[in-house]
Amino acid sequence: MMDIREVCKGTLIETLGIEITEIGQGRVVATMPVDHRTHQPFGLLHGGASVALAETVASIGAYALVDHETESVVGLEINANHIRAVRSGMVTATGTVLHHGKTTMVWDIKITDEQQRLVSVSRCTIAVMKKS
Repeated sequence: MMDIREVCKGTLIETLGIEITEIGQGRVVATMPVDHRTHQPFGLLHGGASVALAETVASIGAYALVDHETESVVGLEINANHIRAVRSGMVTATGTVLHHGKTTMVWDIKITDEQQRLVSVSRCTIAVMKKS
């Protein structure tokens, strides 16, 4: 498996402070701070930051399920419903694969706050592509 910390250096993942805490078969967990990097202008967690966290979890999870020699993955579609505002602390995203096909995967991602309350829910479709 890839060295996640090394791959994330210099990317949006590093900029937003996203940390991958668990990678399993069809499951990924990551955390992200709610601070000046992830706020919108009114001091709340930016919906775009939540979506970036969700797509990061789905993409890393999908990559863990493919043959790295012959396949790659990219995000194809994502949607999000933002349920609860967060001003500070840490949020945790838990992604689970719902569909693992030959050319697509569908991931369910739930983001919670430090009190385990639902903050956002996303569904992300990942394209599985053959390397040329």
